[in-house]
Amino acid sequence: MIVVAKLKAKKGSENELEAALKDMVTKVASEEGTLAYTLHRSMSDGTEFLFYEKYRDQEAFGRHSETAHFKELMGITAPLLDGPPSVELFEELASL
Repeated sequence: MIVVAKLKAKKGSENELEAALKDMVTKVASEEGTLAYTLHRSMSDGTEFLFYEKYRDQEAFGRHSETAHFKELMGITAPLLDGPPSVELFEELASL
């Protein structure tokens, strides 16, 4: 299961949001069933961030969403965001 999450920082909050998102990556590393959790920043708009996430299955994604560190991140990032995050779910069909 693939998740693509897009977040847009309020002007002036980019660095604070980036730090919070990078910290999340280190916390997710220990989650069972999380196969990839990669943070990206747009090269054309420094306020836009993207997570590419890969989970073993729907259950692993559900566990991720219920962790204390995920809930904490939502509280930290809420005032830094310019609108709600966009989250899309994908089924992986082929890869290298």
